[in-house]
Amino acid sequence: MRENIYTIPVKDVFDIKNGCPLCRMRDTIENRILDYIMGPAMMEPDIRGQTNQQGFCPTHFKMMVGRRGRLSLALILESHLDEIINSMEGKKGLLAPSASKQAEHMGKIIDGCFVCQKIEWGFGRMIDTICMLYETQADFRDLFNGQPGFCLPHYQMLLAGCSKKVMKQKYKDFQDNLTRITDEYLKQLKSDVKHFTSMYDYRNNTEGADWGNSRDSIERAIEFLTSRRPD
Repeated sequence: MRENIYTIPVKDVFDIKNGCPLCRMRDTIENRILDYIMGPAMMEPDIRGQTNQQGFCPTHFKMMVGRRGRLSLALILESHLDEIINSMEGKKGLLAPSASKQAEHMGKIIDGCFVCQKIEWGFGRMIDTICMLYETQADFRDLFNGQPGFCLPHYQMLLAGCSKKVMKQKYKDFQDNLTRITDEYLKQLKSDVKHFTSMYDYRNNTEGADWGNSRDSIERAIEFLTSRRPD
């Protein structure tokens, strides 16, 4: 496979056949962004301006709290809170916005996330690369078709992002294999969850009973449905 700056990161996550490759891709992008904004970007006015306006979702706030650099996070929060105060107090009297307009503005702050927005942008480029590689490279098709599974959100994202216009020759093959892989994983997952529940039947819950692969089936089912493994 001919490799370049765009194809190498995609190939790397597909080389590791353990779980959803797009989750690994998301984790890589996510960690790089978090390292950046809590590191050198913290003092860059343009980046701070964006984080002040967009804020962060609960998932990424939680990840930031768990990383080193609480002072960096405190400084980011300080200016983000200032942004909210200014937006609430900046237009008073005759120019004050209606309650519905103010609620709409607060909704954008609550629903916004600097990290999510950057991941969404990066994923758009990565999915374009996946489409191109699947269309043009036989060895990448082998890598893709040999994956153990895709989570439900990334299964949907791949279906939506890889169009017939982009993949003129291999779209049907791509769709069929993506669905086959996901369906096979889903059925095995359902079997594991069912086995887990059956082990609570007193007839099965005996010393030395075989739990098979079911012990972490709850966590794996949630990860499949949400793309995030619960803590």
